[in-house]
Amino acid sequence: VQLQASGGGLVQAGASLRLSCAVSGRTFSTYGMGWFRQAPGKEREFVSASSWSGGTSYYAESVTGRFAISSDDAKKTVYLQMNSLKQEDTAVYYCAAQSFGCSEYSCRDRTEYDYWGQGTLVTVSS
Repeated sequence: VQLQASGGGLVQAGASLRLSCAVSGRTFSTYGMGWFRQAPGKEREFVSASSWSGGTSYYAESVTGRFAISSDDAKKTVYLQMNSLKQEDTAVYYCAAQSFGCSEYSCRDRTEYDYWGQGTLVTVSS
């Protein structure tokens, strides 16, 4: 299974971006998919996840109400729509997959993920 993240860039505070994560593999709809981010000098942190395609979505408190996770089974792609971006959202964003879905606990735990993409940089300027 390979994950390819894209869509990062440099934007001003208040703007929007949509990240994409293309997934290879035959059983995309059963994957638990997550987005994590890592800012310079900080640990990788949970942002959002979907327990499986069309399943329950989870969000970090810091992005609730601003970010939305979605997926397209036909394209085997998961998206992270990011609105009202803030400077503190600046980070490298990674998508990740768990082979057999995830629970609220495991969706939030980066050690539970089986596969990781390469990351895409999001920079939010003031």
